[in-house]
Amino acid sequence: MTPRQMSPDETLAEMARVLTVEAAALTRMASELGAAQLRAVEILEAMEGRVIVSGVGKSGHIGNKIAATLASTGTPAQFVHATEASHGDLGMVTPRDVCLVLSNSGETSELTDIVTYSRRFGIPLIAITRKPDSTLASQADVTLLLPDAPEACGIGMAPTTSTTATLAMGDALAVAVMKRRGFEREDFKVFHPGGKLGAQLMLVDGLMHKGEALPLVDPDTPMSEALLTMTAKGFGLAGLVEGGRLLGIITDGDLRRNMDGLMARNAGEVATRGPKVIRSGSLASEALHEMNSRKISALFVLDAEDRVVGLLHIHDCLRAGLG
Repeated sequence: MTPRQMSPDETLAEMARVLTVEAAALTRMASELGAAQLRAVEILEAMEGRVIVSGVGKSGHIGNKIAATLASTGTPAQFVHATEASHGDLGMVTPRDVCLVLSNSGETSELTDIVTYSRRFGIPLIAITRKPDSTLASQADVTLLLPDAPEACGIGMAPTTSTTATLAMGDALAVAVMKRRGFEREDFKVFHPGGKLGAQLMLVDGLMHKGEALPLVDPDTPMSEALLTMTAKGFGLAGLVEGGRLLGIITDGDLRRNMDGLMARNAGEVATRGPKVIRSGSLASEALHEMNSRKISALFVLDAEDRVVGLLHIHDCLRAGLG
């Protein structure tokens, strides 16, 4: 291997060529979707068990990702390495499952046992391969063909275009099944409770203050009492309520604007009417965006009947990792 001197422009041009080659393959694959892909989606949707994804080498790495994508979008899935399957892991595969087997050539010898097992026990077999006349394609119930496109590497041998196309087909299957099943953001949250993604999917209901912690006053409340409420609850504001419904809000700004004769007034005379609010069931990330864009520090949370059920402070969002 002899190092080659390449200018920055040549390096970027080579990267652009790779992306262009792979993008062309995906575009072609999208244009060729049809009955086979639809049948594969129907099989996965009707499945009662799990998707058993299998492959060897680079296809195995891609298979791991496809299994993870399926599982996280509501379709139970597990990757089983073809070699391990031949040494006992076939016991993981049941008649309720569907096998999704990946092989660019369709002739990967290590896949023989899992393919044979699926045929013996009538387990649906979906193949993703580039060769329509391959052994794998001939054995599969449904064959999803990859485009007969060149690999994007400079020597045309390293799996690049083929692995990108396989991964994209896996994504397409997972998302189509997800859509048909009505899998929504709340369902997604169940499978992603931790980390940054889990934080982004938190609801305001899980972070808000409620009950006795809420700084609420009636319109007729003297400002001397309203100030005590604002201080005691620790949010630097108070909500103006009547019959449980939010009429307005009192903030430090309202206090400054009404400084003259403040203590002679009641809460209804000082409050700003029609404040910004957030609905129960909304994402906390949406509430944080609203507070940042409005340059405010808190939002009252209302239910479907406009009753106050909580208060979300920007610090609550930041503590939850939403910053």
